[in-house]
Amino acid sequence: IARIKNVVTDGLRYRLADARGEVLGRFAACVSRVLQGKDKPTYEPHRAEGDVVVVTNAKDIVLTGRKLEDKKYYRHTGYVGNLVTRTAKEMMEREPTFLIRKAVERMLPKNKLRKDMMRKLRVFPGETHAFDDVPLVPLKMPPRVIR
Repeated sequence: IARIKNVVTDGLRYRLADARGEVLGRFAACVSRVLQGKDKPTYEPHRAEGDVVVVTNAKDIVLTGRKLEDKKYYRHTGYVGNLVTRTAKEMMEREPTFLIRKAVERMLPKNKLRKDMMRKLRVFPGETHAFDDVPLVPLKMPPRVIR
């Protein structure tokens, strides 16, 4: 709890989301809805009233198709000609939590509340997490329909 600074956590639930075997886009969309508070009847778009989401097993997230090899993440160092390009597979090996954090961040609204919502997202690569002393409510993903 001490890690979440400058965020009012009174009245918020701590939701535990297990990423094992989940598709990245569907999982990130569900997490972003909870971070925005859209799952609550008191939702207001001008307030960051979403719950704190603790994601475990980030290293076991699934990308469909050939996205592991084809999806690219770009970053510029600030120097001329230094555009750093990495595939999703390279980013998973480097930092397993990056893909989930980046996908959720891009699904949140692009306004001043985004930083507060991202502070409420905690992603861990394995089963262990730092929120053992807090009661966690499991976050259920909607059933996956294969067509």
